[in-house]
Amino acid sequence: MQSVRAQPLIAVEDVRRSSEWYQALLGCRSGHGGAAYEMLMSGEEMILQIHAWDADDHAHLGRASLKSRGNGVLLWFKVEDFDAAVTRAMSLKATVLEAPHFNPNAGHREVWLRDPDGYGVVVAGE
Repeated sequence: MQSVRAQPLIAVEDVRRSSEWYQALLGCRSGHGGAAYEMLMSGEEMILQIHAWDADDHAHLGRASLKSRGNGVLLWFKVEDFDAAVTRAMSLKATVLEAPHFNPNAGHREVWLRDPDGYGVVVAGE
């Protein structure tokens, strides 16, 4: 069977701000850096790409003028340090959509957040 890994990309107003927010929340690191594009890394694996709305000309990136950021999309991250991630989310003053809770269907705990650009973010863990 072929190995497949998701490499989601989101478009944001401020790449550096979003990069710092996700690094603080997830305990990941920058793999690229810059004002136009960022790759966030967990170990040697890229977990998220961040692209500036106004950088380059990407016909299929979407339009910054549409404010329905992430409508129908959730960025879902499974972490090993759930309690610490929740503490980091609170220190970031992240908008909490659903407080930390146990999801019996998935068999894990999760917290639902809104990132600085309006994307829905779920952090899940044991």
